[in-house]
Amino acid sequence: MQYDKPLVAAVLIKRYKRFLADVRLDSGEEITVHCANTGAMTGCAVPGSKIWLYESDNSKRKYKYSWELVELSADSFICINTARPNQIVEKALLAGKIDGLQQYQNIRREVKYAERSRVDFYLTQAGMVDVYLEVKSVTLHLQDDLGAFPDAVTIRGQKHLQDLQSMLATGARAVLLFCVLHSSIKEVTVADFIDSRYGELLRAVMIQGVEVYCYSVKMSVSGLVLDKLLPLTLTK
Repeated sequence: MQYDKPLVAAVLIKRYKRFLADVRLDSGEEITVHCANTGAMTGCAVPGSKIWLYESDNSKRKYKYSWELVELSADSFICINTARPNQIVEKALLAGKIDGLQQYQNIRREVKYAERSRVDFYLTQAGMVDVYLEVKSVTLHLQDDLGAFPDAVTIRGQKHLQDLQSMLATGARAVLLFCVLHSSIKEVTVADFIDSRYGELLRAVMIQGVEVYCYSVKMSVSGLVLDKLLPLTLTK
């Protein structure tokens, strides 16, 4: 996906109340912006970091700007906007860029599929097995090239794993895609030390047949594009 207008540079002062951040623009003006990420954002909200903002045209919004990126270096970023992974994956699905899913032409979003749940993507194609696809973003950087999910205990994420597993009994494919939104991460693991139950469930559903893939994302101030498969390591 491409940004439809240039992003605005700023310096992070602080993030607070989960969905707000105070920033300083290049002009020196200090403003409050919306943070579309209610997670822990470990390592992603360091005061003094250079960040990039998206300016909304919606005059009814309380906060004009939304926080999009953290700049690590000239060509290295973290995307903290949790609305972006599904947009990135949808573009990749439509372009036939995701291994094993290229043939699916019918792509629907937010489809009811389990008790009180909606799947991120439901893929169908005549003569092919239906696919239920959940997307999770990875921004927690542990060390060197290694990143992990989740960055906080996620009861919702645990339920999604169980919901995906339940779809296998219908004869469908169940797929979990980790969208890696941190340029330094080249390998993904599960954060057992944060949410051991999630780790247990992930290993269990994979044994049952849930497919799990990790993809890197090419990030710039111009846009975000799903890139290539990364290894998933689940040794405990």
